[in-house]
Amino acid sequence: MTIPAQFDAETIENKWYDYWMKNNYFHSEPDHRTPYTIVIPPPNVTGVLHMGHMLNNTIQDVLIRRARLKGFNACWVPGTDHASIATEAKVVAKLKSEGINKNDLTRQEFLKHAWDWTEKYGGTILEQLKQLGCSCDWERTKFTMDPDMSASVIKSFVDLYNKGLIYRGYRMVNWDPEAKTTLSDEEVIFEERQGKLYFLQYKIEGSNDFLTVATTRPETIFGDSAICINPNDERFTHLRGKKAIVPICGRVIPIIEDDYVDIEFGTGCLKVTPAHDMNDKTLGEKHNLEIIDIFNEDATLNSFGMQYQGQDRFVVREAIAKELEEKGDLSKTEIHLNKVGTSERTKAVIEPRLSDQWFLKMEDLVKPAIQSVLVDGDIKLHPKRFENTYAHWLNNIRDWNISRQLWWGQQIPAFYYGDGKEDFVVAENIEDALKLAQEKTANLQLQATDLRQDVDALDTWFSSWLWPMSVFGGIMDPESADFKYYYPTNDLVTGPDILFFWVARMIIAGYEYAGEKPFTNVYLTGLVRDKQRRKMSKSLGNSPEPLELIKKFGADGVRVGLLLSASAGNDIMFDEELCNQGKGFSNKIWNAFKLIKGWEVSTSIEQPESSKVAIEWYEGKFQHVLAEIEDNFDKYRISEALMAIYKLVWDDFCSWFLEMIKPGYQQPIDSVTLAKAIEMLENNLKLLHPFMPFLTEEIWQLIAERSTEEALIVSTWPEGKPFNASLITDFDITMEVISGIRTIRKDKNIPFKDTIELKAINNDAISTYFDTIVTKLGNISSFEYVAEKVDGALSYRVNSNEYFIPVAGTIDVEAEIEKLTAELVYTKGFLKSVQGKLSNEKFVAGAPEKVIANERQKEADALAKIETIEQSIAGLK
Repeated sequence: MTIPAQFDAETIENKWYDYWMKNNYFHSEPDHRTPYTIVIPPPNVTGVLHMGHMLNNTIQDVLIRRARLKGFNACWVPGTDHASIATEAKVVAKLKSEGINKNDLTRQEFLKHAWDWTEKYGGTILEQLKQLGCSCDWERTKFTMDPDMSASVIKSFVDLYNKGLIYRGYRMVNWDPEAKTTLSDEEVIFEERQGKLYFLQYKIEGSNDFLTVATTRPETIFGDSAICINPNDERFTHLRGKKAIVPICGRVIPIIEDDYVDIEFGTGCLKVTPAHDMNDKTLGEKHNLEIIDIFNEDATLNSFGMQYQGQDRFVVREAIAKELEEKGDLSKTEIHLNKVGTSERTKAVIEPRLSDQWFLKMEDLVKPAIQSVLVDGDIKLHPKRFENTYAHWLNNIRDWNISRQLWWGQQIPAFYYGDGKEDFVVAENIEDALKLAQEKTANLQLQATDLRQDVDALDTWFSSWLWPMSVFGGIMDPESADFKYYYPTNDLVTGPDILFFWVARMIIAGYEYAGEKPFTNVYLTGLVRDKQRRKMSKSLGNSPEPLELIKKFGADGVRVGLLLSASAGNDIMFDEELCNQGKGFSNKIWNAFKLIKGWEVSTSIEQPESSKVAIEWYEGKFQHVLAEIEDNFDKYRISEALMAIYKLVWDDFCSWFLEMIKPGYQQPIDSVTLAKAIEMLENNLKLLHPFMPFLTEEIWQLIAERSTEEALIVSTWPEGKPFNASLITDFDITMEVISGIRTIRKDKNIPFKDTIELKAINNDAISTYFDTIVTKLGNISSFEYVAEKVDGALSYRVNSNEYFIPVAGTIDVEAEIEKLTAELVYTKGFLKSVQGKLSNEKFVAGAPEKVIANERQKEADALAKIETIEQSIAGLK
C-alpha cells in the first residue's frame, strides 16, 4: 500500500464526510440502546458560520462522536431559527434596494419575499457545519417556521392563554425604532454613554418667574404633561398650585407634588412625560395626567413636534437645544454620563413607548426552573459560577412581552370580532376561533370573514423555548415515540449570553409542558476574542473567515486549535498559531502512522525484551490517561481531555513508545510487536476521533480493510482496565535517566552511533525493569550497577541515584575540567545572590509567598547542580 507523503486534508475531508453520509452513520431511530441526545442551538436561518459557531459546534460534535463510540444511540438534532427581527430587517432592506416599500405590500406578499429570501440563503450555515465535520442527524433538520414547529408554538400560546398566563395589556414597552417592534427587557443592552444634561427654563404662568428643569432629552418637551416637585422641598413651596409654560410649544401644564422626585438630583424639578418614560407613566396615572405620544414608530417626531415633525429624534435634540438657547430658555448644559438602552439585535437606542402588547406571566412559571438548578441540582451549569447569573435573572424576572410588530414569525392566534379591547378570542385556527366567538357573543350569524387576526407575530424566543420538545413532536403529540425516547436530552452547549434568553426559558417550558427538565447539563462556552482580548466582529476586521481557516489548516487542525484553549466559560484568545499547532499535530500523527506502516515485518525473529517492556508500559500509560480523560469528560473539561490525549499521543506514543520499539537501521520488526503497535495506534485513534474525525478515519481505513460496520465512527471506545501504576512512575524516572545520557552526548559531542558505558549507584533502589530501554535509547554497550563513584567519568543525578559515563579517551579531560570549573564558579555566584535575598529579613517579610517559594527552589536547584558538577570534576581528575 502506498501511503501519501503528506496528509491532504481537503481531499480526505470530502471523501470521509461523503462516506459517513452515504452509510447513514449520523441518523438515529429509537431502539433498545440508551439514547444520548443533543439539540443544536439553532443559528439564524440566513446566518453564516463565525468563530463562535465553530467553537460551539465542535464541542457538540466531540460529545456526540464520543457518545456514539461509547455505544449510545447518539442523536444530534440540527436546525435553524427564523430570527424574526434580523431576517425581516434583511428582507426589508432588500425590498428597499429594489424600490419596494414593505408598507405597500400585503402581509402575504411580504411573507412570499421572506420565504424566497430564506430559501435562497437559509441553510447555508448548516452546509458550512458539514465542512467542520459536524455529525448531525441531517434527516431530522428542523426550522422554527416549519408547519409542525409553528403549530407547536400556536398550541402553546393557546394553552397558556387558557390557563390565564397570557394576557393583553397597555404597557410601557421597549421600542426598537429601527426594527419597528417592541422588545422584551432582556433584549435591551444598557451602555454607558457620554451625553449632555440640558437645563431648561419653564416660565410660571401669570408671572415673570421661571423654574429650571434638567433633562437629557430636550426633544421630549413636546410630550410634557406636568412639572413635579417634592412636597418636602422648601425651595419650591411658592410654586404649589401654579402652572408652567412649556418652552417653544407654549402649552400650559400643572405643577404637581410627589415625593418620587429626588431633591438632590438636577434642579429638584422634574418634567413629566408619561408617554416616554416608565416612571413618568406611573406618575401620570397617579396624578391623572394627559398622555402625549410625540414619536412615530421610527422615532421621528409626529405632529406634536410642530416644526420638527418628520425629523429624527437625535437631529431634533441638537436643533431644539439651539432654538432654546436663542430664545433664552436654555440656561446651561453639562457633560453627563448616562445609561442608554440599546437593541440587542439592531443596536438602535430604545424608546420607551406605550402600546397594547401580549405578555406571559412569569412569577409561577419560573419556580420549577429555580428549584431544578439552584436547589435540587437536577440541571447542572458548567462552569458552576454561572448559577449566580441564573439566580439573579430568575429571582428578578418580570412578565415576558411576547408580541412583536413584525410579519415574519408565528402570527398571534388572537381573533377580533369587535372594536372593544375584550372583543377577541384565542384559538389555534379560524374554525375554532369562529365557534368561540359565536359562543362569546351568542351570535350564531357571525362568519369567519367577520374575524380579523392580530397582525403581530410572536417573539422568536417564544418559538425556540420549545426547541428540545418541538423537534421531537412533544408539543403536538406528547405520546410520540421519538419524544418519549429522546426527551429529556442530555447536554446543551451554548454561550452564556443566552443563558436567560434561551436556556432558562427552555427549562421553564420543559417543566410546564413535559413536567421534566429539558436537559441535564449545560456547557457554557466562552467568547472567542482576538489576541488583544477584543470580541471578534466584522466591524473590527479581527474575525477570520472560518472556511478559510479550514482550507488553510484542515478541519481537524482548526478543531484542535480551538479546543486546546477552550476551557468551559472562559474566553479564548484566538490566534491562528493555535490552528497551526493543530495542523502540526495532524502531521505528527500521520508521520507516526507512516513510520509504523513503513517497517518491514518478520515472523521469524523473537520479540526483544525492550519491546515487551515498552508495550507493558504504554498499555499502563494509556489506561492511566484514559481514566484522566474520562474524568475530564465527566466534569465537562473538554479542553483538558484533549490536552491529555495530545500529550499521550505526541509525547508518550510518538516520542517514546515508537522509539522504544523501533527496529535497528534496515532491520525488520517482529510481528508480535508490530501487531501490538497497530493495536495501540487504533486505540489512540479512537480517543482522537471525536476531536479529529477526518484524519483518524483515514488512518483507520488505511491500517486494514474495513467493512462499513467496522468504520472508526461506529467502532468502540476503549475500555478502562486496571493497570500497574508503579510502571508509570518508574518510567518517569527512566525518562530522566535517558535524558541525562542524551544531554551528555549532546554537550560533549559524542555521536549517538558510538556506544558508551553506563554505571549507576542505585541509592533509591528503583526498579531495574526499564534497564533494557535505557540501554537501547542511550545506545549503551554495557549498563551495570556499582557501589562506589566511578573515576574518569562524567556524572549526573536523578533523584538520589548517581549515573556515570566513563569518558577517558573519548573527550579532552583537561578542557572538560576547565569548562566544568567555570560553570561551578558561575553557579556558586548565582547561589550566593539567591541566599543573599533569603537572608534579607526585610525581603522575606515583604515578598509574596509565591516569590519566596520560587527563590527557595532556585537555591535547592543550585545546590544540587553544584554537587553534580563537583562530582563530575572529581570523577575526571
